[in-house]
Amino acid sequence: MDNKILLGKRLRELRLRKGLSQEKLAELAKIEPTSLSNIENGRNYPSFGTLENIMKELDTDFANVFEFSQHGDPNDLIKEINDLLHENPEKLKDAYKLIKALMN
Repeated sequence: MDNKILLGKRLRELRLRKGLSQEKLAELAKIEPTSLSNIENGRNYPSFGTLENIMKELDTDFANVFEFSQHGDPNDLIKEINDLLHENPEKLKDAYKLIKALMN
């Protein structure tokens, strides 16, 4: 997978763990929400200064941000799934159907 996409996914995961919306993190990091969205979706790399601001607001460091094998712990996966469903409640029924189908 492209490093730009991996970085965006990792930043999104860290943002969700902090309980921040894209809008709130963008405000705190002093960037436009669309810029953060483009970073999280792997369309753009952040500048070094922007990345520093984002990391400061997420209370993290470079080693943690570039740890792309974050899906090893099952508790992390459950947390990420819960965060995704919380942000997208209209997808809850679809997610349930998929999980149910996988379990059968």
